Amino acid sequence: MDIKRKKELLEIYKNRHPEMGVISYCCKDTGDVFLGISKDTKADFNGTTVKLAANMHPNKQLQELWNKYGSESFELSVIKVLKYDDPNEDHTEKLESLREQCLASDPNARRIWR
Repeated sequence: MDIKRKKELLEIYKNRHPEMGVISYCCKDTGDVFLGISKDTKADFNGTTVKLAANMHPNKQLQELWNKYGSESFELSVIKVLKYDDPNEDHTEKLESLREQCLASDPNARRIWR
């Protein structure tokens, strides 16, 4: 691959607009809901699922439910999507605010990550 093409691909990557929002892992058997903020929902679902499958997720309760009931007992979803213009801006505060709203509205929900 030539240098011009590499620069072009890097520019495309820098300016992409990944879906940001609040992600949810819901155990259908128990009703437990785990919420996390995500700056790239597809990547975070993939990363979290890989950690759970490898029995290496830091959230012990989520890991125990995953081990007991299996991946097929979990519903993965994006429950709030953040609308934004600048992909290079830090959206952490807005995402955390969205997650807090979701936690307040669901008594069974807790954070995926502390």
